[in-house]
Amino acid sequence: MSYVFADTHCHFDFPPFTGHETESLALAAQAGVQQIIVPAVTVDRFENVIKLAGEYAPLFAALGLHPLYISQHRDEQLEQLADFLAMRPEKLVAVGEIGLDLYMDDPQFVRQQMLLKAQLMLAKRYDLPVILHSRRSHDQLAALLRQADVPRRGVVHGFAGSLAQAQTFIRLGYAIGVGGTISYERAQKTRRVMAQLPLRSLLLETDAPDMPLAGYQGQPNRPERAAEVFKILCQFRPEPPDEIADSLLQNAQALFALPSHMAH
Repeated sequence: MSYVFADTHCHFDFPPFTGHETESLALAAQAGVQQIIVPAVTVDRFENVIKLAGEYAPLFAALGLHPLYISQHRDEQLEQLADFLAMRPEKLVAVGEIGLDLYMDDPQFVRQQMLLKAQLMLAKRYDLPVILHSRRSHDQLAALLRQADVPRRGVVHGFAGSLAQAQTFIRLGYAIGVGGTISYERAQKTRRVMAQLPLRSLLLETDAPDMPLAGYQGQPNRPERAAEVFKILCQFRPEPPDEIADSLLQNAQALFALPSHMAH
């Protein structure tokens, strides 16, 4: 049985994909991964991410200022982001990767929250969903999302929080990103969470080249491994695999308004 997948989070504008786009996309397609969302992390990457999406049919762009690069972001870059969003590039599907991170050294958390609020406002203004990064900041993120009330909602990517935190995001209308974390035996808590959440709230992702799956430590992660994340997810979900695959794909296509006519 061959399934079709969307990798809703892949940093395809970084090595090892740079300069190897065609063969990387061929490998992804062989594994059934036919749509890939590429979230930018800094302003200097916006143009390239849009260009990649324009050149390669499977790729879609998201633009945002990632919290891990807080020391690089300047306030005027919010205006640059707004300018890019206002141009409505054809395959721009989200504002992201944006969010909060309390795991890093010197998080400058007040400034992180300011930048996130401003970007949530932009998502609202340009009617786009958001791709959210959150480490040790789920409760603070949920509070900001409640305030911002972004109409198109979005996804909390690479989720590894508690069931209660996941349910809070879902109640607010947000999807939860399932990635390579669930490939690790030690991630029992995250596996239990992913087993219990409603299937309609889950999205498949890799975060490639980051977050390698168990057995691939030390190697760059790749979009074709979304198929392996799917297989692992199937082991502890009650639904049959074809229902899980269909739902994951439909969830991605609905949230990001991706074309649903991709070859099966």
